[in-house]
Order: sequence, then structure tokens, then C-alpha cells
Amino acid sequence: MARMAGRRLLAAVPVLLAVTLGIFAVAAASPFDPAQAYAGTAGLNASQETLDRLRANLGADRPPLAQWWDWLTSALRGDLGHSAALRRPVAQVLAERLGWSVLLGGVAFAVTVLAGTALGVVAARRRGGPLDRLVTGGSYVLQAAPPFWIGLLAIWLFALHLGVLPAGGLTDTGSDTVTPGSVLRHLVLPALVLAASQLPWFVLYVRQSVGDALDEDPVRGARARGLRELTVLLGHALRSGLLPVLTLVGSRVPELITGALLVETVFSWPGIADATVRAATAVDFPLLAALTVLATAAVLLGNLAADLLHGIADPRVGFDG
Repeated sequence: MARMAGRRLLAAVPVLLAVTLGIFAVAAASPFDPAQAYAGTAGLNASQETLDRLRANLGADRPPLAQWWDWLTSALRGDLGHSAALRRPVAQVLAERLGWSVLLGGVAFAVTVLAGTALGVVAARRRGGPLDRLVTGGSYVLQAAPPFWIGLLAIWLFALHLGVLPAGGLTDTGSDTVTPGSVLRHLVLPALVLAASQLPWFVLYVRQSVGDALDEDPVRGARARGLRELTVLLGHALRSGLLPVLTLVGSRVPELITGALLVETVFSWPGIADATVRAATAVDFPLLAALTVLATAAVLLGNLAADLLHGIADPRVGFDG
């Protein structure tokens, strides 16, 4: 297991390098002017000489390869640079925002796994029945709904119409104090919306995998031995059926990140969504590169975790193969 994880982590190094280099190249080719974005409305009346001087101060007048190399060598020393869009060090921006995004994504993913497994198993137990059709049909409908639309609908229903949950942000109205209670109340709605956006694929895969496992000979043999249906379903079919699903968890990390960005924007959650949008529109090279590295690393770690979980759950899978 350790050797396989080490090989995968070493292979991730050139991937991260290529991705960050690509970000600098794409940003340099974009039509956005970082000097104009940094100056804001004052840049509309600024002279070309002033903009050129500002561009030189920002380092945006240098070739993309030189900018990337300077950023990379500084990042290896622990200096991620200064965000021109947010006027703060990149490390400070990430420290302030990343934890909230991880909290939102982690809670939503846990809800997705628990609810998706339960619904998938219930649907697989009586495939073709009324409950199966209800769960499957609801999953397809939910899969077609964009996360931001689900978020707006949830705000209208639970915040505006029923008034049982806050509409967004992190603190209560008229208060700037962040308390565990306020965080919990404000987390419920965005976490459920993000979980709902990720739920359909998990439900459908669990339903298919567990349904196929119920038709396999080992499960039929367990039933023939007189084991209880719940034991057969959870102890045999679910364990066997979840193995293919584990390999898909890592591949869904990009969709989880994209959905989290949309949900954070709708609910004004203080995560990395706002920083990502502002970095992209302002061509903020250091912040764009750092956010891209984090997203790419999350995808690579997700795939690695899925492989490790698959190997642990199924001893027949060799880690060194």
C-alpha cells in the first residue's frame, strides 16, 4: 500500500507542474488586463504610461514562463505571493477561506454517502417496484437541476417562505460574531443543497451495483443457508456492491468542487468561490496558481483514496500490481 501511494504521489508532481504552467499561459493569453483590473475605475482614465508602470510593478509584463518560474521557486520556499485582486498575501487568503470550503464539502459529501447508500439499497431491494421507480425517477429529475437553481429554490422555501433557516452568510442578521451555533444554522442549507446536487449519481450507482450483487451466486447461497434478509442485504450485497462505487468517488471530486463553488456563491458562504471568481477576472496569477494546485491536488488525492479504499475493502485487489 505504501509503495503504491508513494508512486502515485511522485507521479502527481509533474501533473501539478504542468497544470500550474498551463494556468500562467492561459492567463497571459486572456483578454483581461491585470493592471486595469488592479486599478479598477481609476484605470479607465489612466494614461498608457501609468498602466505600463503598474503592469511592470505587478510583474505582468514578463513572459508567462518567467512569471511561472518565479512563482514556483517562491512557492517551494513557502511564499505563495501576493494577491493583486484581494490586496493580501495568497497564504492569508487561503487560510481564511479554505477551511470553510472544506467544512461545506466534507459535510455535504458525508450526507451524500449516507443518504445515497440508504436510498440506493432500498431501490435495489425491489427493482422495478413503486419505491424503486420513485427513487430512480427522483434521482434523474434532481440530476437535471443545476446546483444554483436548487440553492435558489431552497432559499425561497426554507428561508423566505417558511423562515426556518437563514438565507446565507455565516452570521445572524445584525451580528458580526461567529459562533458554533450560527455556523451550524447557516451550514445546514448550503450543505443539503450541495449534497442534493451530488446525490443522484451516488444513488443510481449504488442501486445498480447492489442490484447486480443480489443476483450473484454468493448472495443466493447466503439466502439458501437461511440468513436473514437484512444480513444478506447489508453483510453481503452491500459490501460487494459498494466496491465499484468506491472507484468512482475520486472521479467525482471535480464535480463536487464545481458544485461547491456554485453553492458558495448562492449562499454567500465565505469559502474560496469568491476568491476564485475575482482571481479569474483580475488575472491574478499567484492566487489562480494556488487555487489550481489545490483543486488538482484534491482530485489526485481523491483518486488515490478511492484506490486505497477499494484495496482495503477487497483483499483480492493487489496494491503493488
